Amino acid sequence: MRRITASVCCSIISADPEDSLGRIVPLHSQHRPGSMDFNVKKLASGAGVFFTRAVQFTEEKLGQAEKTELDPHLENLLSRADCTKNWTEKILRQTEVLLQPNPSARIEEFIYDKLEKKLPSRTTNAELLGQYMLDASRDFGQETPYGSTLITVGEYQKRLGSAEREFLQTSATTFLTPLRNFLEGDWKTISKERRLLENRRLDLDICKARLKKAKQAEAKAAAAPDFQETRPRNYILSASASALLSEEVDKAEHELRVAQTEFDRQAEVTRLLLEGISSTHLNHQRCLQDFAEAQATYYAQCHHYMHELQRELNKCANAVGAPYQSAASSDPASDAFPSVPLSPGTTAPASSSNKPKTLAMEQPQIPVTGTRKAKVLYDYDAHDSSELSLLADELITVYTVPGMDPDWLFGERGNEKGKVPVTYLELLS
Repeated sequence: MRRITASVCCSIISADPEDSLGRIVPLHSQHRPGSMDFNVKKLASGAGVFFTRAVQFTEEKLGQAEKTELDPHLENLLSRADCTKNWTEKILRQTEVLLQPNPSARIEEFIYDKLEKKLPSRTTNAELLGQYMLDASRDFGQETPYGSTLITVGEYQKRLGSAEREFLQTSATTFLTPLRNFLEGDWKTISKERRLLENRRLDLDICKARLKKAKQAEAKAAAAPDFQETRPRNYILSASASALLSEEVDKAEHELRVAQTEFDRQAEVTRLLLEGISSTHLNHQRCLQDFAEAQATYYAQCHHYMHELQRELNKCANAVGAPYQSAASSDPASDAFPSVPLSPGTTAPASSSNKPKTLAMEQPQIPVTGTRKAKVLYDYDAHDSSELSLLADELITVYTVPGMDPDWLFGERGNEKGKVPVTYLELLS
């Protein structure tokens, strides 16, 4: 009989059953020798609990049983937690697509992450393009105009690729990893406690229904006693049945008190976990700020490298006597500062590309009017004594100088002066 009961329980329960205290009873423990009777009882008890919960859940869905509602505050916390989980998953997936558009590469990263192995360093597309250009320059001749241009562009492509790889690593550490940790750690804990809370609620409603039925049976027996028989034996039986019904009511009331205590305790545990979602939002907010800062740094580096590349290409074009002018290039300094008439008798300076060296020596670098304030966006370390080192968020005074490279301005901070790159500044009105 016990063997039959065990087989029936195994066919009903799809997961490990719980005992009366909510502890998991592993199914595989039934194979241990010497504990067959004990495990069969546990399986039978777990099957009974699972079956009664399933019946209660089904009757609630059909509207045939009463359901204990959670308090509005807890319902609100549950709704906010579900919203946080859903949007975190969507933001995480789309950020992964943004940082790594190749699906095969994302699958490879996923496998390495699950195996807890370090992902091999991958060459970025810009670095690979730059290496191809450098290799091609050897075949075409590094001294030829085309070969030297390939070298210049290739080196800057490798710089762009290096900046991209650094951006990807920073974003993965400061943004993707915290989101994954929430979904794979905190959210799993919350989901487990929510399932336990739902089981406690079902147990509570089962006890309420059981007590209700017991009281109805007791009231029915008290309202319609059986006095058809006058023999003492029937009076004894009637009194015994009444005592049994009263005992059943007492037992149901005790079980209800225990179930209510377990439900209240689990509701409090779940509520504390759900209130921690607020700290999760603050953490994700900081991660978003770090991600945006990493993006700003990356794009600023790319912008700076491309301006330097254009300058190098202009030098290469001037060396061969064919001035290079990019149609998309603009002069940010001339846009910010209007041209100022020169004093009478002063010759207008030639462009920086065609200006003779003697003229550069004779023309003193005197600042013109139109000085403005500028906010420093990023830290900048001066490469030589002619440049001015910058600190992010500080304010400096800038102005143009005749004959100066359009990508640079002349900056002043107190008694310190020097050239500063335009891309590191935000010009203030």
